[in-house]
Amino acid sequence: MPPLAERLRPQTLDNYIGQKHLVGENAILRKMIESGHISSFILWGPPGVGKTTLAKIIANKLDRPFYTLSAVTSGVKDVREVIEKAKANRFFSQANPILFIDEIHRFSKSQQDSLLGAVENGTVTLIGATTENPSFEVITPLLSRCQVYVLKSLDKEDLLELAEYAIKTDIELKNRQIIFEETESLIRYSGGDARKLLNILELVANSETSEKVIFTNQIVTERLQQNPSAYDKDGEMHYDIISAFIKSIRGSDPDAAIYWLARMIAGGEDPKFIARRLVISAAEDIGLANPNALLLANACFDALQKIGWPEGRIILAEATVYLAASPKSNSAYLAIDEALALVERTGNLPIPLHLRNAPTKLMKELNYGTNYKYSHDFPNHFVEQQFLPDELTKTSIWKVQNSPAESKLGEWLRSLWKGRY
Repeated sequence: MPPLAERLRPQTLDNYIGQKHLVGENAILRKMIESGHISSFILWGPPGVGKTTLAKIIANKLDRPFYTLSAVTSGVKDVREVIEKAKANRFFSQANPILFIDEIHRFSKSQQDSLLGAVENGTVTLIGATTENPSFEVITPLLSRCQVYVLKSLDKEDLLELAEYAIKTDIELKNRQIIFEETESLIRYSGGDARKLLNILELVANSETSEKVIFTNQIVTERLQQNPSAYDKDGEMHYDIISAFIKSIRGSDPDAAIYWLARMIAGGEDPKFIARRLVISAAEDIGLANPNALLLANACFDALQKIGWPEGRIILAEATVYLAASPKSNSAYLAIDEALALVERTGNLPIPLHLRNAPTKLMKELNYGTNYKYSHDFPNHFVEQQFLPDELTKTSIWKVQNSPAESKLGEWLRSLWKGRY
């Protein structure tokens, strides 16, 4: 028997839960569907909010040929084959076939280029689905030919409505006595994802041998923890594991960091998400104690996009071990937060006249730029002068921390500024 999420996949908009801003009464997509005329568009939203379901409902409602491609498994050849089939179908139907591409952000530029002509001349009506911002992941010529509609995570009311619908209508669940005594954990672990909520419902129901199934926060948590494949790319465990990963790097434990990296890889985490967090960690936790860490983390991100998967795991591993083994400093992180708090407290303080730009005669007459000393004209490329606003001349923002590289910077600054740093 298919999983619960597949059994309950809506066939019509009347059974579609959520996204009222798109498919509710008088909403733009509903009006388009009811008119029978749709143009190419991209559905952008997190997993499990109904992107694929919505595309299938549209195809069923309009009674059009419907082709599906997954950007994970399809190449340019597959795209061209589908387009050829779509052209052939035009002999039997005046309506454009619909080509649905799941995870379109994973298509390479050449794959996306191969779609352009068919979309532009109307051979197919494209419906793309993506969890990533299409502005960054979809090529501009293709994006210009598509509307972008944003789908939102399901809210608490949507999820509870779906849970009640499931236990009342599903062929299996409706024969059980299911009681929701507590729903906080069910909602939290679902993370706004309909598929996830239905998977949790099914997991808990299948773990009970009696006809009576009671949902409490404790039971839901225990069942998920007992499930070895419970890693959840977008739910609470996702954030717990990435937290453990970053804290292990911050705590200089390469063994733990590489373990949590493996947990994420095994769980199907997006490699780019991991790489982004490594870049952040390099700046936030290692910082000036080893500035090369940021260079290596950024190189890791670039190389990962060039190499792809599965070899990309080696690149992530190298960066992870290097960052975990590096000396640590958060002085830059603390400094920018301190500076932002200072700006909030003091507002827009006047810029000293000698630091101001003076592109016009009037500005020069007002002494803009007057008395500024050009540092390179002085020994060691330094001359003492005021750079902070008058009210902050005695303020210290960046505090030197105790690491060899940063201490060396501090020594140099103290030799220049005599009494500061």
